[in-house]
Amino acid sequence: MRAGSGFLDGLGGRYRPLAVDSLLALGYVGAGLLLGQEQPPAGWRSVDGLGATLTALVGLVMVARRIAPVAVFAASGALWVLFIACGYWPVINSMPPLLGLYTVAATRRPRTAVVCTVVVAGAWLYAGIANIEHSSMPTVLAQAVLFPAVVLVVGRGSAALAERNRQFAELTFRLRGQQEENARQALTEERVRIARELHDVVAHHMSVISLQAGMASYVFPTDPAASRRALDTIADTSREALEEMRRMLVLLRVGQEGQRDGRGEEGAAYTPAPGLDLLDRLLERVRGAGVDVTMEVAGSPVRLPQGMALCVYRVVQEALTNVLKHAGPTRAAVTIRYERHTLVVRVTNEGDGTFQPNEELSPSHGLIGMRERAKIYGGSVTAGPRALGGFEVRLTLPAPTTSDRPGGLPAPGTGDVHTR
Repeated sequence: MRAGSGFLDGLGGRYRPLAVDSLLALGYVGAGLLLGQEQPPAGWRSVDGLGATLTALVGLVMVARRIAPVAVFAASGALWVLFIACGYWPVINSMPPLLGLYTVAATRRPRTAVVCTVVVAGAWLYAGIANIEHSSMPTVLAQAVLFPAVVLVVGRGSAALAERNRQFAELTFRLRGQQEENARQALTEERVRIARELHDVVAHHMSVISLQAGMASYVFPTDPAASRRALDTIADTSREALEEMRRMLVLLRVGQEGQRDGRGEEGAAYTPAPGLDLLDRLLERVRGAGVDVTMEVAGSPVRLPQGMALCVYRVVQEALTNVLKHAGPTRAAVTIRYERHTLVVRVTNEGDGTFQPNEELSPSHGLIGMRERAKIYGGSVTAGPRALGGFEVRLTLPAPTTSDRPGGLPAPGTGDVHTR
């Protein structure tokens, strides 16, 4: 149905100008024949059969004026001059040549348009000389100059307008293409960001699973209960990792498989991005992997925007993953401080002599990812060894604006300290 409609629309757009020109030509023929029935001015003969034939021909050639503007103008001009030479009143067939001149001026080069203008002016002067006894030459001369010049100016203006419209259409097409390219680039960048986030998630969960699996294997002969707890932690961690992977992979597939409803292949809806409310679960997993980690919240907690909360969660997650990878059995502390103008998150761990700070300070994917996340919200991440031993990751973010806070509360100062 749509293909047929497009075909008909194409036909309509192709033949509509021809239909308009056909009606216009018939209108000129009818008007010329009606005008020829009137008594002509002194010095001109009445229109007879030959005059009616010439009038019909002058008007009918206008049908092809868009197809061959110069040829149509030449034909209509020659027939008009012949009409004048036969002694008929020139005004009867003056409009078709002027229309032909307009078409040439609007569609052809300026030089061609000027030549055609001179031809019309010459024909007008010839008509005045042919009936010089009953004509006013100053009037004829003024008409011969003014009428073709006005038509030439209007035609050239129409050509300039058509050119501007063409340039505007081309610019619109390029702009639309640029917008589509920008949209594709933004989609690609977003998918790269999601893939980087997926790397962080997988790295954390696999670190926990690896440590728990090693501990389960080690204590299985002597402490089956501890081994079972380790296996339970592995099961929970792997399940959560699969859920996050499914959620992010669905996002990566949007636009490719038409899955825009946020559901995976099995129809399971993915959960929202993690925030500060899931930090307790994260700490429990790390404790289960052998790191004694505590969390302290200082100041008056405020609601963070979802993206900023995700940034805090991922930085803490990556920092604790590095502790699991590089620090071995140790103690770690997470501190979240809500200050008046900033939000400061610190993740520290104690050193045991085996920790290698140079390895941690290398530009790993995790550290790069943390810094990129912080930059999005105007913050920064620093990481390095502590003077008292161990390692520290420090995230600093600007405090949320007043509009981000419930009830429009001002930025908080330091307040109570909560330890978990």
